[in-house]
Amino acid sequence: MSVAFVLIRVIPGKEQDVYNLVSMLKYVTEIHPILGEFDIIARIETEDLSKIGKLVIQDIRTISGVVDTKTLTEIKL
Repeated sequence: MSVAFVLIRVIPGKEQDVYNLVSMLKYVTEIHPILGEFDIIARIETEDLSKIGKLVIQDIRTISGVVDTKTLTEIKL
């Protein structure tokens, strides 16, 4: 199982729309609005790391209102 946290920056005024659309994506297990450099953080769980990349690039970055993303992947210690 691969886990990642995706920080999402949104055009002002589009936060609720982006939040709603991201929350409906298949691999999103948690989503939270946040304050700071980014507006939303989403936790993603997939079978492998390549699916995380596809989800971010094909599904999240293509949502109207998304300006930027930063993906942080979990590692095993």
